[in-house]
Amino acid sequence: MAGRWNLVILALYLSLVMVLSLCPNGRKSVKQVCVDFDECEVDESDEIGPCGEDALCLNTIGSFYCQCANGYKSSTGALNFSADTSTECQDINECLEDKDICGLNARCFNSIPNYSCICDDGFMSTTGMESFRHGDNVTCRDFDECQESVCGENAECVNTPGSYHCVCNAGFGLKSGRSNFTGSQEQCEDICMIDKAICGNGTCHRGASGHYCACHAGFTNYGNKGSSCSALNCDVFRVMNNPQEKFPVAHDLMMQLEESCLNLTESENPTELDGEDILKKLLSVIDKLLSSGAFNDNRKVSTFLNLVENALRLIGAFIKPPGTTRSSTHTELELLVEKGAKLPTGAVTLSSKQAQVDIQLETAAGDLSYYPGFTTVSLLSYANLEDSADGFFGGMKPQVNQRFELNSKVVTVSVSNRNTSHLKEPVKLTFRHLQQTNESNHTCVFWDASQEGGSWSARGCKVVESKPEHTVCSCNHLSSFAVLMALYEIEDKFELQLITWVGLSLSLICLFICILTFSLIRSIKSPRTTIHLHLCISLFIATVIFLAGISRTESRVGCAVIAGLLHFFFLAAFCWMCLEGIQLFRMVVLVFNTNFKTLYMMAGGYGVPAVIVAISALANAKGYGTKRHCWLNLDSIWSFFGPACVIIIVNVFFFLITVWKLAQKFSSLNPELDNLQKIKAFTITAVAQLCLLGTMWIFGCFQFEEGTIIMSYLFTIFGSFQGVMLFVMHCLFSKQVREEYGNILSRCCAPQKKSYSNFSYSQTSKAQASKSTQDTGESRI
Repeated sequence: MAGRWNLVILALYLSLVMVLSLCPNGRKSVKQVCVDFDECEVDESDEIGPCGEDALCLNTIGSFYCQCANGYKSSTGALNFSADTSTECQDINECLEDKDICGLNARCFNSIPNYSCICDDGFMSTTGMESFRHGDNVTCRDFDECQESVCGENAECVNTPGSYHCVCNAGFGLKSGRSNFTGSQEQCEDICMIDKAICGNGTCHRGASGHYCACHAGFTNYGNKGSSCSALNCDVFRVMNNPQEKFPVAHDLMMQLEESCLNLTESENPTELDGEDILKKLLSVIDKLLSSGAFNDNRKVSTFLNLVENALRLIGAFIKPPGTTRSSTHTELELLVEKGAKLPTGAVTLSSKQAQVDIQLETAAGDLSYYPGFTTVSLLSYANLEDSADGFFGGMKPQVNQRFELNSKVVTVSVSNRNTSHLKEPVKLTFRHLQQTNESNHTCVFWDASQEGGSWSARGCKVVESKPEHTVCSCNHLSSFAVLMALYEIEDKFELQLITWVGLSLSLICLFICILTFSLIRSIKSPRTTIHLHLCISLFIATVIFLAGISRTESRVGCAVIAGLLHFFFLAAFCWMCLEGIQLFRMVVLVFNTNFKTLYMMAGGYGVPAVIVAISALANAKGYGTKRHCWLNLDSIWSFFGPACVIIIVNVFFFLITVWKLAQKFSSLNPELDNLQKIKAFTITAVAQLCLLGTMWIFGCFQFEEGTIIMSYLFTIFGSFQGVMLFVMHCLFSKQVREEYGNILSRCCAPQKKSYSNFSYSQTSKAQASKSTQDTGESRI
């Protein structure tokens, strides 16, 4: 037993000795002593090392770790990582990480594993090296290309940061027209040889300060030596020598303008005008002419407008930029001035209280070959010239019964460009109306001096937009402009007035008799006579309102009320006429004794037109009442004609079916001839009534825009005598009504007591009439 325990103890001892002789991980035993082992050592068989490619191995006591080499980063983003992980080292794109890494005027180029910087074109590094990096303390500085001869002859080099350009010397230029160039693609040449038309109507010379133009006689560049020479007609200022067109108050100013004009066209070194002083004198002369009423014919108007337009063009050349704004008793002027060797571009707007002009500066300047070195645009509004210029419409072609009158102030638009007879880009003008109106019949016009001494003409102008307050015009030429208002009207001829008053008076009498007939004679009362009664009432009231208030336009509100009442009662007449057609349809197609309820008839006869008038008034209250009549204007006229046309179509539909059904009943085996004959007569009368009212308003359609005298007479006749025609159709053509009229007349002429026989006869007649009513819905005596 003791021997076994000795063996166990010996085994445990040997195991302990073996354990104590093992070294921990990262160390090795040297003479039974554990020392650190460098895992980063690379043997000949493994050149990459434990951390892999593009990574550094760093040894520690008992272990090691890995770091990505310079210019790389780990795929996990960790700074240190173990070799036994799947971490990889990836190249860093320094150009994306830091966009300013190379500094100013340099470009970054990424490479593996680092990057390089290269200076932009026109720059070089301070060290002279082609490439560098941020840590080298190198910057890029501008390289002065002008140190070398890069521009050639007749040009100067201008250095710019990173580049350069060449500018031609005075008197020289480039064939391409550009102001500068780089490289050797172009060379500066004598500008007079490059563009032989640079001076227009003048001779080009090259001087020390550049080229200059010597203008031919009759042409000028307004003292701008380098500008093109354009024509200047001084004869327009000699009009004062013509006694027929003489304006004494303007004589001195015209003489001064003529002398200045001749000085510009004949002298090599013209004296510069005092533009502000001459402009002040011009506006003063215009005030005197407009206040004195000197324009008693169209030739003087033409002369005056021509003088003003040319004077503004001449004076504008000597006004300093950006221009001036002036106003006087009878004028309002805005003058814009642009100066420079280049053609100006862009849109400009000039405005006054009564007008506005929108124009492109390219249009105002004109062609480059005739550009005088400045651009002017002027807008001159006259306070009361429309009084003198109104009435001269020889250039217009009015339609029948059409007249014109000016509805804006007259304005003159003048530009430095002398070729304005046909512009590439039209000019837009906005005019404020003198009289605000809902009528859209405005016309844009200009003063055409070539037509019979001068008149207004619409040639080359069109309306872009027209509203009650203003009209916008577009014109492809320049002159003096205005806006016309075209008025269409029917002349108040004595014959038409006589027909109207006599016819409407007879109609009122006949309608009154019809109203008494249908309301007081009980024996003929039926739904159909009720319809006739309210039809006559509507026409009677409409006729009274028409006679009393159609021309009462003094009060706008009162006129609108009258127009609304006429709208309502005329529509009511059409509605009652429609109810009659429906009633006949029901009598024939449905059953003979069918009748409308009175409430339904009132709703259809008066309720429907009331709704239509209410909607129309809410939608366009200004549509009620015109300048001359208390009726609907053109914007609202279809609120009457629309429902009227629908009613006529509905009536025609019902009448066609009624006639068709009547024909079938007449052809049946046992027709009720008595009742059918009556309904046939009723239908014929209703169709005649529809034709009467419908035809009248068909002629009435032609009265609102382009009414002719024939249509005027037809409309007047049908409208004036419609009451008479209704009396004839519904009363005199009716046997029952004629018999009642005979009884009434006999009682009035020979009054006597009723005998027993008479009483019996009367009772028998009433009984027969009652029976007839039950059969046909109509009374019969």
